Amino acid sequence: MAHVLVTHVLVLGGTTEARRLAESLAGDRRVRVTTSLAGRVAAPRLPPGDVRVGGFGGGEGLADWLRAHRVDALVDATHPFAATMSRNAAEAAALARVPLLALRRPGWAAQDGDRWHSAGSLAEAAGLLPALGERVFLTTGRMGLAAFAGADLDALWFLVRSVDAPEPPCPARMEVLLDRGPFDLAGERELIRRHRIDVLVTKDSGGAATAPKLTAAREAGIPVVVVRRPPVPEGVPVARTPEEAVRWVHELYADGAAASG
Repeated sequence: MAHVLVTHVLVLGGTTEARRLAESLAGDRRVRVTTSLAGRVAAPRLPPGDVRVGGFGGGEGLADWLRAHRVDALVDATHPFAATMSRNAAEAAALARVPLLALRRPGWAAQDGDRWHSAGSLAEAAGLLPALGERVFLTTGRMGLAAFAGADLDALWFLVRSVDAPEPPCPARMEVLLDRGPFDLAGERELIRRHRIDVLVTKDSGGAATAPKLTAAREAGIPVVVVRRPPVPEGVPVARTPEEAVRWVHELYADGAAASG
């Protein structure tokens, strides 16, 4: 039987796109896929293939792991706002001389009727709120709530939606809604109506799973503060879909097979 050259792909995961990529690669006998999860969610949905949970110890630690496990390709499919992990991935790929691809779903685009206010950070978003509303639907996750915990925001009320319960510091007046997407439009409309929301705060994470809140906000005529996503590290190629990432992996093992032939 002919020897099959196997390409080991490490996927830095935690997103829907990462899971879809692992599903696509797991059935290919020419590919071994390992997904790394940060471990910030208590009960993550595990993708197919090998899975590891936890940090690597920065860029150098990740580079050591790539070498020790003979990784041939690295795909950064973390959340668009996981800037530290993306920087570590770029550093590790350079140190270990492993090809790196960033998998990033496209960001959202404003439509007619949207009342969007752009912010460069959570702190900047918090600073915009007093002039925009009093009852805030905060959908930026449980990390970074300290930006909304200042005394200058004590007059505001926050509905905080996250997968796991947040830890202090948190806004002074807050109700927590533990939930995981995808969310539908009817549900988002009802949340805004029932809680009398008059301003929405979100990160530009893109994708369809959490986009209905933007439509609901548009219909209700309420402003939306959109936190801009950080850029991908310079020089790192970007795939917009899991299908594009699969093609990138296929090209790598095709090149590897040709080189070993």
